[in-house]
Formats: sequence, C-alpha cells, structure tokens
Amino acid sequence: MDLNLIGKHVLITGGSKGIGKAIAEAFVAEGASVSIAARDRGILKKAKDELGGNISIYQADVSNAGEREKLIQSFINDKGKIDILINNAGGSNGGSAEETKMALFYEAMELNYYSAVHLSKMAFEQMKDQKQGAIINITSIFGRESGGKVTYNNAKAALISFTKALADEAIGFGVRVNSIAPGSILHETGNWKKRIEANPQEMKEFIKREIPAGRFGTPEEIANTAVFLASEKASWIVGASINVDGGQSRMNF
Repeated sequence: MDLNLIGKHVLITGGSKGIGKAIAEAFVAEGASVSIAARDRGILKKAKDELGGNISIYQADVSNAGEREKLIQSFINDKGKIDILINNAGGSNGGSAEETKMALFYEAMELNYYSAVHLSKMAFEQMKDQKQGAIINITSIFGRESGGKVTYNNAKAALISFTKALADEAIGFGVRVNSIAPGSILHETGNWKKRIEANPQEMKEFIKREIPAGRFGTPEEIANTAVFLASEKASWIVGASINVDGGQSRMNF
C-alpha cells in the first residue's frame, strides 16, 4: 500500500532504540525524511548507521524545556517544515503510590507528558500554517486502565486526554492528532527483555494469563500503526487512542 509519505519530514523522539527506532525504520521504508532525537549521541549515531536511508539525528533531552525548544527550532531550520511529529520518548520510575517520592512524580510527568505537550504545541504552530500535519503520541494501555507503575500511568492517562483536546482544536487547520496505546512490547533494550532473562517461567505465566494473543508484541507492530496513522489513509481518524496490544487491555472500548 502506498501511504504517500515520500519526502515527508518526520521527527521522532526517543528514536534511537526500541519502539522509536522501529517507527523510524518504517518511515524510512516509506521514503520519508526521518529525524530521530535522543539523549545519547553515541546511540543516535549507531541507530543512524543501522537504519540507513534519509536519517538525521538530534541530541536532546526532551525532559528539559530549553532543549525541546532548541530541538524544534533546529529541526525547522534544517528541514524548512515539520510534517509529522512522533512523541515516543518516555520511561517509568518509582513503585507504589505510597512509597514513591513526589520528585519522581514530577520527573515522570516532565518526561512522559510535558515533553509531548510542549513539542506538540510547537509543532502545531508550524503545521497549522501549512494546513496539514500529523502528531502521534505513544501512550500505553495503562494510561486507560489500572496496571503498571503509578507515575507512568498517570502521565500516560494525561497524555491521552491531551491528545483528544488538541485533536479537536487542530483538525480545523488540517492537522490530525492521535495516540497509540501499546501493550507489552518486547525489544532488546526494554524491561520485558530483562524480566525474561531474570525469570523466564514467570514471564511465560504472565503471557498466558495476561495476553490473549499468547506472546509479547513487537516494535514493528507499533511502527506499522504509526505510519498508517500518519498517512492520508487515516484521514478520518482524529483524537483516537488506538490499542495495539494483542488483546491485553481489559477495556470494552
């Protein structure tokens, strides 16, 4: 299927590994001009070499507001415009609500929520003048229901809500905003890989109990959803939060 993404300027945060890297690879395959942002320049360079194609790299800590502003300005200066923004950077911390210090709640919101809000607002200012664009926020099924670490879930729930709010404002300017809510995704640098290595039997039981499809998801399955949502083929999808989870979510909608 031709998704008409050739030459589109795409910025992906957290794009040097895992889900973000798979999304970058999918956009490269579609002929897009892809830029990935992450904190570690060495890992960024390694990802660029492995991905090939039309890849640019930007070193940035998106939990820092000043670096977010610099990232968008540098991208616009280099590319002239932004067509697609993928807010993928994120991470979890802390434990139970009772034992987690407030500093970790603030940290989680800055990385998982405020970074995406700020970058989306800046990208939208550019996109609305172009009368076109797509913003995709990578959230989690646990932003929609209980499970996982409380700091992460709170931030992802807020991001899903923000996605819908911005989507309703932006669509009048030809800009579509949506989110993808992954379930448990296995990749080399992720927590599930570490947990399998630590206790493979426990993880087999987890899969049997929690994931109807009978396996972990792959980063490529998230990436396939992302390129579709960014394309004209998804022109009537606005403000949605799409579960990509092998049936793991327990929600009825």
